[in-house]
This record gives sequence, structure tokens and C-alpha cells, in this order.
Amino acid sequence: MISIANLTKTYASGLQALKRVDLDIRKGEIFALLGPNGAGKTTLISIVCGIVTPSTGEVRVDGHDILREYRATRSRIGLVPQELHTDMFETVWSTVAFSRGLFGCAPNAAHLEKVLRDLSLWDRRHHKIMTLSGGMKRRVLIAKALSHEPQVLFLDEPTAGVDVELRRDMWGLVRKLRESGVTIILTTHYIDEAEEMADRIGVINKGELIMVEEKAKLMKKLGKKQLTVHLVEPLARLPEALGEWNLALKNDGSDLEYNFNEKDEHTGIPELLRRLGDLGLEFKDLETRESSLEDIFVSLVSERA
Repeated sequence: MISIANLTKTYASGLQALKRVDLDIRKGEIFALLGPNGAGKTTLISIVCGIVTPSTGEVRVDGHDILREYRATRSRIGLVPQELHTDMFETVWSTVAFSRGLFGCAPNAAHLEKVLRDLSLWDRRHHKIMTLSGGMKRRVLIAKALSHEPQVLFLDEPTAGVDVELRRDMWGLVRKLRESGVTIILTTHYIDEAEEMADRIGVINKGELIMVEEKAKLMKKLGKKQLTVHLVEPLARLPEALGEWNLALKNDGSDLEYNFNEKDEHTGIPELLRRLGDLGLEFKDLETRESSLEDIFVSLVSERA
């Protein structure tokens, strides 16, 4: 659905926001773009949506070039931006209906009603935007983006600062859209959302796309497990006899942390537990935890820092 080749963006200030980005996004998938502040996420989205002009490279949406066939590509895209941009004196219904008309779509009251109902906005359709709460204004932005029935939906930090109810409603709507064939691209600081929702993950840092991978494969490839040994008596320091396990003392010496790769045939855990027994170090409990997507993301970005 989206094909990006050799894409770069350098602003007049000299800032190189994107460095030779190549990316293909499939029809009907949820693709999460992760990266720290200033990594280039919004610049990339803005170029695909026709808001920012690229320095070099080519972007196609459903086979159409974003520069030579601007109207064809833009009509296929819905964008939910980070910032609230809408006329505060208009009603919800007028705002959403006007947005649909901007894309040359014929009036379709039934579609607009469905969108507003899905976003719990139907009862507020005659309210002016200025009277709505922040969360409701965010819902209006989503309704605007869906008003012209786009094939691609960009969600740029869509749940930043919104309530739990809206997050739940919005992700339910996203799942329905994906089931209908809409391609979803999201950026988020809530990495647990990407872990739950995305089919594939892309990590961008300092303008470079450093990894694109199926979520399940990424978790399997880079995920590690952590063993925590809860000691009966805390340790002031690690005994030299435990040096080969690369352990860390935590919780004022009461816990031993050991990271290992569960795919390795030899994890070293049985030997570690035997060595603790040989040293007379009693433990009251063992706890294992798998790496989360956040752990993997932090690790990838730290390596490129």
C-alpha cells in the first residue's frame, strides 16, 4: 500500500531529519513506528501525507506518486495529527461533513453517523468544538480523518494525554478498520500499545530506520529472559565465585538478577543455583520475566546512541 524508497529530508536549518529511508507497508496491516523524540517519525508521516516536501526519494501510495499524483494519494489517506487543529466555533457534525467534502466525496450522512457513533460522538454532533473536553476533541480529529473513507490511516501519537476510555474505544475502532482492509500506521510513546496492536514494528532513530521486523519475530529474536533470585539474607557485594554469570545485585542486595537467552541450549541456570547452594546462599523465591517490546526498543536505541 505504501512504498518508500531512498527518502531523505534536510531542512533549511541544516537539520537532516531523514536519512535514506526505505520502507514498504502492506495493505491491511497495522504498522507501528517507534522512536524517541526528534527521531523523524512525524517528518516521515508528514511527507507521506503531502504536508512536507522530501529532499530526495520517492513515495507511492497504492501505486500513486505523492508528488505527481497528489490528489489521488491524499484522497486515500486519513491523518490524525498530534496537535488539535479545527475550527472551535463549528459543530461536530459540520466539521466532519466539511472534512469529507474537502476530498471531493459526495455527502453520506449514514457513513458520518456510523463514524460518530463508533467514537461516542453522536450525542454531541450538534455541540460546538469549543465546548468539548480534550478527549472529545481528540475523537473529533479521528472522525475527521475517517470522514472520507480512507484506505490508509495515520495515527501520530493518537492517545497522548487522553483518558483510558478513549484509548479503549479507539483501539477497538482500529481493529475494525484493519478487518475492513484499512492500512494503519501509528506512532506512539505507549509501547505497550504497539506490542498489543501492531503486526510489524519499525524503529527509527536520528533519521535512520534501524529495524523493521514482524512483531513476533522481533520479540523472539531480541527478547531475553530475566531470572530474579530473591535471597533470604541480602548481600553487600557479589562473591567472586559468581563472577562467570554476569549477575547484578538489586533491591539493596536482596535480589540477584541474571539475564539469559532462552533459545540458548545452555542457560547456566542449574549451575548458578547449585553454586548458590555451595556458597550457603539461601533463596526464598525465583522469578522469571520475558523482555517486553519496551526493553527491546530501549536496547536498540541505546546501541545507536
